Amino acid sequence: MATTDSVAVIEALFAVIEARRRGDPSESYVAKRLAQGTPRIAQKLGEEAVETVVAALGGNRDAVVRESADLLFHLLILWADTGVRPADVFAELEQRRGRSGLEEKASRRADH
Repeated sequence: MATTDSVAVIEALFAVIEARRRGDPSESYVAKRLAQGTPRIAQKLGEEAVETVVAALGGNRDAVVRESADLLFHLLILWADTGVRPADVFAELEQRRGRSGLEEKASRRADH
C-alpha cells in the first residue's frame, strides 16, 4: 500500500490539475488536455501506457520510472475529466486489500 506521503503526493497533484482546469488552454498543458475532451485524454493515457510498457520491455528502469510518472499524471487528468477523485480509487483498493486477485477478478465478472 502507498505510504501517507505517496498518497499526499497524488492528492496534491490532483488538486493542481483541478485548479488548472479553469486555466487558459494556450498557457496550461492540463487545461489544454481537459479542453480536448475524454476521447483525446483517454488516447493520451493509452500512449503513455504503451511508452511505459516499451520502457519495461527494454529493461530501462530509469525510463520505466519516468514513463510511469507520465502515466500517473495523465491518469489523474482522466480522473479529473470523469469526476473520479483519488479517494474513490484509494477506497476501491482498500476494499480489495486482502482478497486474492483471482477472487477479485471473478467477482467483477459476476457483476457484469
